[in-house]
Amino acid sequence: MYFDVQEICSVQEYIEQWHQHRASIFIGVAVTAILYWCFPPFRRITESAGHYKVIKQSDCQTSSISTKPHPKRILGKKRVSSQNGKKSNRNFFQPDQNEDLDSDIQVCIFYTSLTGSTAQYAQQLKTDLFSHIQGIYPTLSISTPAHFLSPGVPLSRTFLPPLIFNLGDIELDEYFLSLPKMLEEGIKAKYIYLIITPSYESNSPTASFLDYLRETHHDFRIDSAPLSSLGGFSVFGFGDSSEWPESDGKFCQEAIQVDKYLAKLTGGSGSRRMFPLGIGDVNPASSRASKTSGTALDSFLEWRIYLQDAIKEYIETGMLECQHKLRNAVGSGDEDSDVGCDAAQESKYDMDLEDLGSMIDRSSDFLKKSNATYGPTPAVVDFTTQVGKLALRGQTTIRNEMVPKDGITHKALTKQGYSIIGSHSGVKICRWTKSALRGRGSCYKFSFYGIKSHLCMETTPSLACSNKCVFCWRHGTNPVGTAWRWRVDPPEEIFKGVVEGHYRKIKMLKGVPGVRADRFSEAFRIRHCALSLVGEPIFYPYINEFLALLHDSRISSFLVCNAQHPAQLRALAPVTQLYVSIDASNKESLKRIDRPLHRDFWERLQECLNILREKRHKQRTVFRLTLVKGFNMEDEVKGYADLIDRGLPGFVEVKGVTYCGNSGDGEARLTMGNVPFYHEVVQFVEALDAELARRGLEYGIGAEHEHSCCILVASKRFYINGQWHTLINYDRFFELLKEGREFRPEEYVGEATPKWANWGNGGFDPSDERVYRRGKGPGGQQKAFLTESAKKIE
Repeated sequence: MYFDVQEICSVQEYIEQWHQHRASIFIGVAVTAILYWCFPPFRRITESAGHYKVIKQSDCQTSSISTKPHPKRILGKKRVSSQNGKKSNRNFFQPDQNEDLDSDIQVCIFYTSLTGSTAQYAQQLKTDLFSHIQGIYPTLSISTPAHFLSPGVPLSRTFLPPLIFNLGDIELDEYFLSLPKMLEEGIKAKYIYLIITPSYESNSPTASFLDYLRETHHDFRIDSAPLSSLGGFSVFGFGDSSEWPESDGKFCQEAIQVDKYLAKLTGGSGSRRMFPLGIGDVNPASSRASKTSGTALDSFLEWRIYLQDAIKEYIETGMLECQHKLRNAVGSGDEDSDVGCDAAQESKYDMDLEDLGSMIDRSSDFLKKSNATYGPTPAVVDFTTQVGKLALRGQTTIRNEMVPKDGITHKALTKQGYSIIGSHSGVKICRWTKSALRGRGSCYKFSFYGIKSHLCMETTPSLACSNKCVFCWRHGTNPVGTAWRWRVDPPEEIFKGVVEGHYRKIKMLKGVPGVRADRFSEAFRIRHCALSLVGEPIFYPYINEFLALLHDSRISSFLVCNAQHPAQLRALAPVTQLYVSIDASNKESLKRIDRPLHRDFWERLQECLNILREKRHKQRTVFRLTLVKGFNMEDEVKGYADLIDRGLPGFVEVKGVTYCGNSGDGEARLTMGNVPFYHEVVQFVEALDAELARRGLEYGIGAEHEHSCCILVASKRFYINGQWHTLINYDRFFELLKEGREFRPEEYVGEATPKWANWGNGGFDPSDERVYRRGKGPGGQQKAFLTESAKKIE
């Protein structure tokens, strides 16, 4: 075969061109592929011409409804979340907020019924929905919260007449495989699904509907979230506790499963859950008021009232609360957390309040670019004294804010889940509040004192402190000082701000899986305030005025101080329970662990103990001992007994330190090795109890909460008729305050401590479900103990 010379030369030129430009071609193809997979707009452009079809919600709206002929489908196998807890790779549809605001609201009520009673409830819901609106917020001592969605505000969008459907009479594909569309053109509507179901042991009318939801979720041919464009949903279930007791875990189980699978079909993790699952008990024995319907009517009414508030908020804002932001934020432990943070969480994105030091650029270039002004520093005036209060009016205008709104600290705190109130106060949801809302247990305050965690607000009127404790879960970068030198906010402003901030954060939890509707509604009635979030509460000049606002609203108060401000402690008005942190038994250990700023820190602590001894007959007093291995546990039992003998508190709380990542520097740096096991805390408490008995001090071990690694040693003054009475009668406390006379702590003693909270019984409420994190259950604790024992032997 012969080849033309010209053809051979032409081929050689093409080959040379290829070798010369092939690198650029490969790079271009790689960049195109990366852009295709990393940026959704590129995929949507290409997929719109292929197998995918994006159906706009505006194409399917009003009270006259038709259905789309075909469900939205995808190619390939559907990726389902694995059972081992790994996250799915789904990309869920996010509704357009602007489109939501332009659409009217169409509520669809679905029900199943065997005897006809559920149908009556559904019809009642259709009739009563928005017919009369009750406010959900309680009346407090001042007007709060200033909520723009108050009952008197009219709706800005059209609320179409609710539609009602029997799930047994409709084609489920037309409503739960894809949303129905409106026959009447030009009308846009967002659908809200409300499902009411009963639970039966056999012949349940909900069984076929539940099977349909389950099969739809696991069908690989159907999109991962076919109902992602739904405005929202909520489920209410009826059950009979006489047939299925709640302790068996089967009560209203079908309603629970319906709620679970609707959350999956709308995007997973409850992305479109408008309000938590409601449950009504039709057992007549469950209520004294109703001999026929039990608590079902009251629960159903309460669910409707709060549901209306959620719908109203969606109508005005066009979006549901961003629950994922709060769930991902590091929860406040209030020193109550039983589980420390993993080492992998020690990134700048998972830092708690006091981890901010490493995030702040302290270079001169940054300070020049910032908007902060650094004028002459005004003279330091201790505003916490009576003389200092007189100087407030003339000094307020020239003093800097403790946490400026335009500062990096404020921005970082907000990102971490805090609400900064005014210039120096804060509020945050405790992790135990989230746990109680889900029926997974309250903190030790419930076991010891009867305080339900979902009714508790954790706040502080002062983010500043006079110590830099090595175990502080703020890691020592919050404002510090020995005297108040910042602007002072009025107590009314702080009270209103913290209540509103707390309610806003509670509302963000309404879509979290497992949140119980009854506890969610109760959470909007704050009954207790823990003044222990961070900083030093009695540092705030108007702490007594702030306490008065709490008590006027019948909110009890637990105030924690660090025993460094005796003058303010002596002037403090009565609180429900007064705490003093005793972090070491001698001067050297206290200096090492608390790192106080006052030079006379030990003398100040001694004076505070003397003041507590004087107050022990006027209010409940508590010593808080935080045990840190290697710092304040070894050979210090006798020293702690000396301090207890000096202050004679009513109670002594002994708690193991909570690890929240490495903190401090040098020798003060904590590790997991500084966190005591519960059995080590038990040994310490037993030794302390024996030492107190040897000295003739009348104390005993009254209660425990193993889940919090906390044990309560109580004075025998609260051991009445052979039983410990550590609980508090809060109603009686408020009555005594109104009487305006001095009273003794024995006058507001509550009922006997429940048996499950007594020493030796663990302290976890049996009506709740205890959920262990991976490796943290009884087996995990035993394994960790054996590992530690092996290390000691080596």
